[in-house]
Amino acid sequence: MLSKRRRRARAGTPRAPAASPEPRALFPGVAVYLAEPRMGRSRRAFLSRLALAKGFRVLDAYSWEVTHVVMEQTSATEAICWQKRMAAALPECPGPRPALLDISWFTESMAAGHPVPVEVRHRLEVAEPTERPPSPAWMPAYACQRPTPLTHHNASFSEALETLAEAAVFEGSEGRSLSFRRAASVLKALPCAVTSLSQLQGLPHFGEHSSRVVQELLEHGACEEVERIRYSERHRTMKLFTQIFGVGVKTANRWYQEGLRTLDELREQSQRLTQQQKAGIQHYHDLSTPVGRTEAEALQKLVEEAVGQALPGATVTLTGGFRRGKLQGHDVDFLITHPKEGQEVGLLSRVMNRLQSQLFERELRRFSRQEKGLWLNSHGLFDPEQKTFFHVTSEEDIFRHLGLKYLPPEQRNA
Repeated sequence: MLSKRRRRARAGTPRAPAASPEPRALFPGVAVYLAEPRMGRSRRAFLSRLALAKGFRVLDAYSWEVTHVVMEQTSATEAICWQKRMAAALPECPGPRPALLDISWFTESMAAGHPVPVEVRHRLEVAEPTERPPSPAWMPAYACQRPTPLTHHNASFSEALETLAEAAVFEGSEGRSLSFRRAASVLKALPCAVTSLSQLQGLPHFGEHSSRVVQELLEHGACEEVERIRYSERHRTMKLFTQIFGVGVKTANRWYQEGLRTLDELREQSQRLTQQQKAGIQHYHDLSTPVGRTEAEALQKLVEEAVGQALPGATVTLTGGFRRGKLQGHDVDFLITHPKEGQEVGLLSRVMNRLQSQLFERELRRFSRQEKGLWLNSHGLFDPEQKTFFHVTSEEDIFRHLGLKYLPPEQRNA
């Protein structure tokens, strides 16, 4: 029995803080290793957190304790070579080697909440049966990593998702809009037409909502939600108003809430319009009439002649959709630079403005920041640690510095 003094002393002794509990492994027989080379550091970290939260064991280092190796954007040949290199650095294998699996096994397991049985279609070292629908399980996560042609195999699906993206913008939800646009971009890059929902397994940026839209289109030829949006008065009015020069989503929404629906009704409110908006309404039909490529090229010659007289040696480039292969567009964009502007700022600004589409450029900047730790903007490609700009003389240099395969403009229609 302790004395009162000793009991008081023990009671007054501060306790050591309790260590934060490790995530409990619900499936001790499964140890997952996420191979980073093609997956990317940030995506690997996200998938690791997801798996740990669902009770999976995720190992940071490759060892013979690993039972399931998950890889992304990797062929069977590449996977086997990778495993041989990793095994060479370990002691002799005491048992069976880990299974080499593509990302589809991981995503199906996460959806199920437990490790799903490994099937032939999951294994990288075994080719899929030819009778199965082609599965694009290795689609790169970023639009700047994959070629996206102007004409593709899944127009009806991508257009439906882009309608949802547009509607999300009108509702002020930029995040939802971006999610739908990324899913649509993935469909545009697929090398084949989607004929089965199973082909979407393992694709990046394809959530439950986007999959449901594709499923409805496959089964019924139309999606009720998309059709309802397309023919709603609000969507059609917002689309009309936001196409007016000088009008954004907030202004268009305010007009709609006030009961305005047509251009004629806006003209009657001219005292409330800015000069830009008045000009936009006055020339609405001219500005919304498509310009053909022939007209754009003829205009380019006129601009080149005028610029050549004022700035000898300047470069004039037709940019935007025309540069990506479109035959017509509503805007004719020119970029004019002079060699004396300087390579780091002037040339790179020109390169960035040529990149287009908007999503492709956005994804290129996101890849630079999240995967390479670099900043890419209209001023240049910047290393924040070294506090220096990269020296570039061409678009190819941008891709090379980022470790990306060069994609010509006609493959950037994300």
